[in-house]
Amino acid sequence: MSDLSDWTVKLEVCVELGESRTVLVIDDGTVIESTPSENLKDNLTPPTTPERSQELLLSSLPPLILHLILPPNYPLHAPPQIVSLRATHSWFLRIPDLQDLLIDMWQAGEGVLYNWVESIRTAEFLTSMNIDYNSIIRLSHPAPHILSPHLASHDITILASQFSLNTYACAVCLESHKGTRCLQLSCGHIFCRSCLEAFWKLCIQEGDVGRVGCPDPECVWEAEEEEVARIVTPDEVERWRWLREKKAIEKDPTMLHCPLPFCQAAVPKPQGPVEDESGWSRLRTCQSCGFSFCSFCKRTWHGPLSDCPISVTESVVSEYVNLEEDSPKRVLIERRYGKATILRLVAKYEEDRSNAEWFTSSTMPCPGCRVHVEKSAGCNHMTCAKCAQHFCYRCGAQIDPSSPYKHFNIPGTSCWSKLFEFRPEDAEWQPVEAFDAL
Repeated sequence: MSDLSDWTVKLEVCVELGESRTVLVIDDGTVIESTPSENLKDNLTPPTTPERSQELLLSSLPPLILHLILPPNYPLHAPPQIVSLRATHSWFLRIPDLQDLLIDMWQAGEGVLYNWVESIRTAEFLTSMNIDYNSIIRLSHPAPHILSPHLASHDITILASQFSLNTYACAVCLESHKGTRCLQLSCGHIFCRSCLEAFWKLCIQEGDVGRVGCPDPECVWEAEEEEVARIVTPDEVERWRWLREKKAIEKDPTMLHCPLPFCQAAVPKPQGPVEDESGWSRLRTCQSCGFSFCSFCKRTWHGPLSDCPISVTESVVSEYVNLEEDSPKRVLIERRYGKATILRLVAKYEEDRSNAEWFTSSTMPCPGCRVHVEKSAGCNHMTCAKCAQHFCYRCGAQIDPSSPYKHFNIPGTSCWSKLFEFRPEDAEWQPVEAFDAL
């Protein structure tokens, strides 16, 4: 037991079965697996079906972690408030039923913590909940083949070490403590709970999740979730889990965040044989809120054939083009969006830029509908075929349809006497020799 505040306590109670007992881990049927016949339809080799139940011989079960608050009027008028109840390795799933059972044990004016601890330690609650029946403990679980090794490993550890009966020296505070006040990590090092609690809480608070592990400077082992949950509070466990996920996301350059402001969940790159040249490589679907969006423009998914808005595509491509070849930033962009996709967008970007330069130098937009017009021959008085607007091909100004040539007869303007313009290529024209024979 470790005091977390004046009225908050955390209990970790191992379940002692006494002599070896038969424990039957039964599949509860919540996980539906495909049958071999279904796999054969897909031309796949049928996997080995796990056993529906696992039988073990155990003398103890993993501990239950009880986090509770003692109200000021306990035990006279109110029972302890259970903040959380957790079974190590999730071997016990009927948590709400056990909470109701513990609350029913309280009687006004009498302490109940000792009875709670004894009920869990002696496995009496298993009998009260009809889990221990005819000397066989039946545990329902979604994956017996996964849970059983954890139960067996825990039992071997308890029988081999008798950890709580010995005294150990903590390498942090250099004091000796009974095993009940210490924790042996998976790496084998032993520290007192007070030192681990202070060290891990500081690391979680500062966001240094990589140091939540063995305090030994020569050991690089990182703590597992079950060990962290035995030391810190549930809120700190949630923060530790979030920091670990954030650390993993930052290592993956292909990871994006959901663009919806209320979600912001991490969205991984889709797995499977999706070619980078295909527009489907831009599709991302948030597993948290279900929003499908484009990895480039971060907008609602617009399909594999429709292009992103030009402004969004240009921002990515222009940044890529301005970087030096094989630079770390350019490699990062290639890994995030796919090298083939980036090269395809660069080619399209350069083609669009060339087209824009040609439009600017070789065409004139209609002042009415902005449709670009190219003149191959004739005078500079143009009439738009789309909106019938009269305009000057030289300067793009609108022209009065009732007097279209007045624009070219105003002295001092740039278009004065420029209804027809002499072009150097016109001087190079020569009559075809065959015309002389006609």
